[in-house]
Amino acid sequence: MSDSNEHEMFIKTPKQLIYVVIAAFIVPIVIIILLAKYVATGDKPAAGSSAMTEEAIAERLKPIAKLDFVDSNAPKVLKTGAEVYNLACAACHTTGAAGAPKFGDKGQWAARLGKGYDTLWQNAVKGINAMPAKGGNPDLDDIEVARAVAHMTKEVGSNDTAPEPKAPAAAPADAPAAK
Repeated sequence: MSDSNEHEMFIKTPKQLIYVVIAAFIVPIVIIILLAKYVATGDKPAAGSSAMTEEAIAERLKPIAKLDFVDSNAPKVLKTGAEVYNLACAACHTTGAAGAPKFGDKGQWAARLGKGYDTLWQNAVKGINAMPAKGGNPDLDDIEVARAVAHMTKEVGSNDTAPEPKAPAAAPADAPAAK
């Protein structure tokens, strides 16, 4: 048999019923009013509130790309090995992507150094395995690639590394052209 208290209701009198109905309407209305008042008043920091700072506005307005005008008749200014490394080589040689030996990792460079500097340089100029020719930047001069190879091999302490190549001497302007 079941206990008689099991099915008794919480509200036993009509007066209690009126209180519950009134509370069911008034409590949510009071909560909504308080929330609206909280949201509408005062200075509260919000997510993304730094979007209107001078720094954030300047960041949004800065140019996406940089355009450099270069005189095509001017002599090319050759980059240093470190500049070429940062420009073309670092993407793969910093992380070891596609099997590239990591910059400064003597163990990964040992077998390659055994082949000699000239072989390393030719592989860098022509490309080898997954590495594209000139690190994927065809605008690089062979001397710039040689400088980058020298820069990377010096970092692993290679004694066979040739000194960073110098730019070839420009022909004198008054020299007659070869016929």
